[in-house]
Amino acid sequence: MEKEIKIWIDGTEITTSKNKTILEAAKENNIYIPTLCYFVNTEPKANCRICTIMINNRMLTACTTPVADGMEIQNNTEELTDLRKSIIELLFVSGNHFCPTCEKSGNCELQALAYKYKMLVPRFPYEFPHKQMIGKGSKILKDQNRCIACKRCIKTIKDKKGRRYFATKYRGYKLEIVPDEEMIKTISEETAQQAMDNCPVGSIIKKEIGFNMPIGTRKFDKTPIGK
Repeated sequence: MEKEIKIWIDGTEITTSKNKTILEAAKENNIYIPTLCYFVNTEPKANCRICTIMINNRMLTACTTPVADGMEIQNNTEELTDLRKSIIELLFVSGNHFCPTCEKSGNCELQALAYKYKMLVPRFPYEFPHKQMIGKGSKILKDQNRCIACKRCIKTIKDKKGRRYFATKYRGYKLEIVPDEEMIKTISEETAQQAMDNCPVGSIIKKEIGFNMPIGTRKFDKTPIGK
C-alpha cells in the first residue's frame, strides 16, 4: 500500500501518495495548475515551464517535482501569474497565432490560457516568422508557424510497432518538430485525428475537416480552461 502524505497548495491541505508529482497531486484534488507540454501517461519534460510553482521562494516545475510530506506550495501569486502570462506572450510573438483564422480556435489550449491570464498586447516584439507547411501526400497538415515545440506529438503519436511519427530537427532556437516524411504518408485517419487532438495548438490539422465545430460548441466555449 502506498504511503499517504500531506502537502499544502496555497494553504489548502491535501492528501496524496509519496510517488506523485505536484501536478499529479493537484489534479487528483481538483486544483488547477496550467500546463501545455504535459500529457497524461507520458514522461514529463518541463519544456513549456508554464506549470512553474514556488516552494520556499524557489521556482520549480510542478510536472517534474515529486511531492514530499509537509511540502508547502504556492500556485497562485502575482509573481507566478506574471511569469505564466509572459510565457504565453512569448509563445504568441514567436509564432504566427492568428486565432480568428485558425481551425483550432475554441479548442486551443494556448488561446484559452491567453484568455485566462487576460493577455492583451504582448510586452515583447513580434517576430513574424515565416516557416514552412508540411504534409504533402498525407492526411495531416503540420503548420510550423503555430508549433510551440511542446513535443506532445513526439511522445504520443506512434504506430503499432511503437515507432514515432514525429521527431525533432535542429537544436536550440532553430529546433523544429517535424513528421517522418515516409511514415506520415501512411498515417491512418484515426491516428491523424489523435495527432490533431493531442496538439495543444493549431500546428497539426487533419485535412478536410477545418472549422467543423460551430462557435458555442467548441471545447473552451463551454468551460474556460482551469474551471
